[in-house]
Amino acid sequence: MAPSPERSKEAWGSRIGVILAVTGSAVGLGNFLRFPGKAAQYEGGAFMIPYFVALLLLGIPIAWAEWALGRYGGAKGHSSIPGIFRAIWPSRAAPYLGALGMLIPVAIYMYYVYIEAWCLGYAVEFLRGTFRPEPGQAMDIARYGGFFGAFAGLGDDGAVFSMSGGFFHSAVFYLLVCFVLNFVLIYRGLTKGIEWFCKWAMPALLACAVVVLVRVLTLGTPDATRPEQSVVNGLGFMWNPSTKSAGFWASLSNSQMWLEAAGQIFFSLSVGFGIVMCYASYCKRDDDIALSSLTACAGNEFCEVALGGLITIPAAFVFLGAAGAMDAAKAGTFSLGFVTLPCVFAQMPFGQVVGALFFFLLFLAAITSSLSMLQPAIALLEEGLGLGRRAAVSLLGLITALGALFVVYFSKGAKAMDTLDFWVGTFCIYLLATIQVLLFGWVLGTERGYAELSRGAEIRIPRFMMAVIKYVSPLYLLTIFGVWLYQIGSRDENYFNELLADSEGGRVARLSIVWIAVLLVFFILIIAQAVRRWRREEARAKEASP
Repeated sequence: MAPSPERSKEAWGSRIGVILAVTGSAVGLGNFLRFPGKAAQYEGGAFMIPYFVALLLLGIPIAWAEWALGRYGGAKGHSSIPGIFRAIWPSRAAPYLGALGMLIPVAIYMYYVYIEAWCLGYAVEFLRGTFRPEPGQAMDIARYGGFFGAFAGLGDDGAVFSMSGGFFHSAVFYLLVCFVLNFVLIYRGLTKGIEWFCKWAMPALLACAVVVLVRVLTLGTPDATRPEQSVVNGLGFMWNPSTKSAGFWASLSNSQMWLEAAGQIFFSLSVGFGIVMCYASYCKRDDDIALSSLTACAGNEFCEVALGGLITIPAAFVFLGAAGAMDAAKAGTFSLGFVTLPCVFAQMPFGQVVGALFFFLLFLAAITSSLSMLQPAIALLEEGLGLGRRAAVSLLGLITALGALFVVYFSKGAKAMDTLDFWVGTFCIYLLATIQVLLFGWVLGTERGYAELSRGAEIRIPRFMMAVIKYVSPLYLLTIFGVWLYQIGSRDENYFNELLADSEGGRVARLSIVWIAVLLVFFILIIAQAVRRWRREEARAKEASP
């Protein structure tokens, strides 16, 4: 189908703009919190072997596939995932498979924007001196854990709305700020909103990260009575291979480490979200998407390995020691980021400024990601229903506001957030990523796919990468997915038994699944209307052609 002038008017203003936007979509909390925790937990040096294997066989190939699929669909007049799938595969089922590409980013946005609000709130609270320890006060992680629990409302459902510290210091206030900022930028459009913001946000993020990194690397040995707790030993703790009797090579036989490394690459690069395909659809026909994709991946890896890997765990090691740093690594992303690190920064010279910069960079990483989560749905509402920008933004704003309120209200133990993350942020992402690589390798075909990637390219992609995308990546994905499902079903605390339990947590989890189903049905209905609209356009174009 020839592209509709109405749907093809938006395009990226510059090459650096699309690279920064895609990099911003990928760079998030996982780069600075999840990756360092996993690397330290699996003994640093050994973890990087499966990590880079997954990058070469999973991350980069799928990213290339998404860029190619997106621009191919964009040339056919589509920027929504259902439209792109339909342009590639003329099947009745194709656009409905694209419903996952709508559900995933929108549902993730509903809880991600709340985490984004935490980051902004912590940056402001550091500047206000909230985390400054009293003179002579010993390090008390429990104090910071209590603050986080109260701030995020983890103690009870609806607790966050009590706003005991005042409205302007509550998570609700910061959520409103983040929500409005996201939708103001998305309303401004692709070039004046997303691209403009990412052009200054990503350099600002990098500058903040470098300042924090320099401060961490110059800590030396803050406590002379504990000479073993130095920044040099902290870097060794993070990156040196195992010195235990098991040894470096024996640690590589740990299947769980390979699974975690692949999962980190998978989620870090934002493959399987549908976002990259949407962004790539706005590229011009002769733009270099091969090098742009590789550059975006490299930018994400730099933020993750060179910045995130050198800041978080070494800083924790200096003030908490080896045992404390390992406990922090194993405690999970939220505990590491919002309990342990505030405690660490509070003990650090100039810690109030360093802490504010660190959480501000997390906020920038979060908002460039959350912006990207809104664009695929906006594209569907505009091209599928024919809505104007204001109407599309208003409708999506209403839907995501309801979802965010659901997550914020059912905040006890973050149960609603965890359930959405499990089913949408993990399960559905694996499904969509598998569909994407199969569409590239087996429907579009590696010959057409390679031609699409090579159009306007300044680098030559090795031909064998097409075989990797067609055979290796799907097998890799299915293996990870299968092992993950096996672990979920066979672990001691069986997730599905907990889901069916007649308990408060079980009821919230089931209600969260109902919300996911309602959202999926909503997008399926919109896609059905969009398909009818596209067919009418095709019929009119056919009648008009000589």
